[in-house]
Amino acid sequence: MASHYKIRAEDWVYAEEFRANPTGHHSPGLQRILTLFRTAPLKGKHLLLETKPYREWRLAVHPGERGKPITLLDKVYRDPRDAEWDVFRLRWKAHTGEDLD
Repeated sequence: MASHYKIRAEDWVYAEEFRANPTGHHSPGLQRILTLFRTAPLKGKHLLLETKPYREWRLAVHPGERGKPITLLDKVYRDPRDAEWDVFRLRWKAHTGEDLD
C-alpha cells in the first residue's frame, strides 16, 4: 500500500533527526517519512546489503522483480550509521528531487 503523504519543505528537520539517530525510536513525523520511503515501489529503490556480518555493508539497487539480481554499487561501508544515512539521502532525493547536505 503506497502512502499518500508528500514530503514538505519543513520536513527537513526529520532528516536531521534521522542522521542523529538512524535506528531506534523515531518521532511520528520521521516515522511517517520512513514509511513513505519503505512503501515506495521496489524498482530502482536503494538498499543496503550486509556483505560481511557486522563489518561491511554495500549500497545496492533493487531490480523491482522477484528473482532478478540486485545491482551492487561500488560504495562499501564499515559504519552502518553512514550506510543508513546514505540510503536515507538517496531515498529523500528520489521523493523530493532535492539533495540533503
